Amino acid sequence: MKGAIFDMDGLLIDSERLYQQTWHAMAAEVGVTLDERFAPAICGTVGATEEAVVAEFIPGVEPGSFIAEVNRRTQEIQKNYVPLKPGAREILTGMREAGWRIAVASSSSMEMIRHNLDFTALTPCFDALVSGVGIPNGKPAPDIFLRAAAKLGLPPTDCWVFEDSINGVRAGLAAGCKTVMIPDLVPPPEEFYRLCAGVWPDLSTAWEHIREA
Repeated sequence: MKGAIFDMDGLLIDSERLYQQTWHAMAAEVGVTLDERFAPAICGTVGATEEAVVAEFIPGVEPGSFIAEVNRRTQEIQKNYVPLKPGAREILTGMREAGWRIAVASSSSMEMIRHNLDFTALTPCFDALVSGVGIPNGKPAPDIFLRAAAKLGLPPTDCWVFEDSINGVRAGLAAGCKTVMIPDLVPPPEEFYRLCAGVWPDLSTAWEHIREA
C-alpha cells in the first residue's frame, strides 16, 4: 500500500497567486511594499510561524488580525473561483485507481479545504483531510505530515509528500516522507534537487516518474 500526502494551495489549487495579490494589496494599504523575500517566507506557514513572518515584513500591524483579513478577502474570491493546477486531477485519479491512500495536509482551515475539494469535485479522491489550524508547530515543522500519515494508517516513510513551497518541502523532509517539490511561485533551492525524491514542473510529470516506483 502506498500513501500520498498533498499540500493544497499552490499545488492542487492555483490559489497561491490570489493570496499573494491580497498580501501585497493589504501591505500597500499600510504603506509597506513587500519584496521578493516575502513569498518564500510566508508560503506554507500557519500559526506562530506565519505571524512571525508578518511581524517581520509588515511591522506595525497586529499579525493575527492582518492574517485573518488576508484569508477572508482571498476566500471571498475563492467562493466562485477555484482553479486546479495542471495534472492535479490526473495524478489523484491515477493514484486512486492504483489503490493508493491519499490525504490533504494544508495550512488552510478545514472549511476552506472542504470547499475547494467539493468545488473541484476532488473530495472522493481523499481518505483523510488535515488542516494546519490548531496544530501547534506549522510548516516547516513536520507535525502536519506526521498527523496525515497517521490518519492514513501508514508510517511516514511509506508516504510521498507533494509540496510547492520551501517551508512545505522542509516539513516533508523532516517527517521522513518521500518528498517531491512542484515549484509554484518560489523556485527550489539548489539543495532540494539533492534532498527531494524529485523536483518536477507539474503533477503530470511527477506521476509519470513515480507511478511505477
